[in-house]
Amino acid sequence: VNPAVDVAPQRLPDQTVSVEHCGQVNSLSDPHSPDNITGRRLLPPPSVEKNPQKLLIFHEETMRILIVEDEKRVWQFLKKGFEAESVSVDIATDGERGLALAGTETYDAIVLDVMLPRKGGMEVLKSLRDSGIKTPVLILSARGGTDDRVEGLNLGADDYLPKPFSFTEVLARVRAIVRRTSSELHSSTLTVGTLQLDLLTRTVMRDGKEIALTAKEFELLEYLMRNKGRVLSRVILMERIWDMNFDSETNVVDVLINRLRRKIDDDFPSRLIHTVRGAGYVLKEATSEVDS
Repeated sequence: VNPAVDVAPQRLPDQTVSVEHCGQVNSLSDPHSPDNITGRRLLPPPSVEKNPQKLLIFHEETMRILIVEDEKRVWQFLKKGFEAESVSVDIATDGERGLALAGTETYDAIVLDVMLPRKGGMEVLKSLRDSGIKTPVLILSARGGTDDRVEGLNLGADDYLPKPFSFTEVLARVRAIVRRTSSELHSSTLTVGTLQLDLLTRTVMRDGKEIALTAKEFELLEYLMRNKGRVLSRVILMERIWDMNFDSETNVVDVLINRLRRKIDDDFPSRLIHTVRGAGYVLKEATSEVDS
């Protein structure tokens, strides 16, 4: 049984809003049931107007995070706070949905509860790391013991924050894990197996052999390498590489993938670009689980 977490309208000295424990979940069948909500008024986080010095400024593009949390009052509280900071937020209310979104979409960070329906947070975290997804993860949990924290960190969490918590602390911790990860994401050299891509010199090497790519091929390869181990759909590639909505009548994604394959795979003993039937493409070292 998950401990319910309620948002208390408590004004702290730094104008944060705290989240407090409030008894037990009353309805296991419907996590969004009114029976799970105590009726206490949700005090919204400080607005952008009251807090012009935004805490999250990392990229020129809008930051995007995934919140995996089944308690409606908690995810609504967090979502409102992040959106006040101009952060794009997706919500998953169970572990299986969270894992599916994290595996198919691109996020700057994931805020993950531990006690979730359908698949627990620790299992979700392990599955993400086992599949090569390195998106930074902040765990929020009522289980704040040392053993729980150690387990989460050992499984690959970047930070662990026990409940109750203040929104400004969540914001600061997300900011910290994204800042730590951004230095790796913006490294001048990307490497997958024997394949290397140098962003400064715009060169690509595999097994010591330089490979000439067009500008669009280079852009596609860079995106695949930044998301190594993650299955990317044609829709995502169309939006990210061509900056346009997906058109089911066009095969431009498949054509460019095939051109790229001929250059970085055909003359080498193992393939790096794999097709996942019905899902898209993934760049990773060869395994028996994906169809080349």
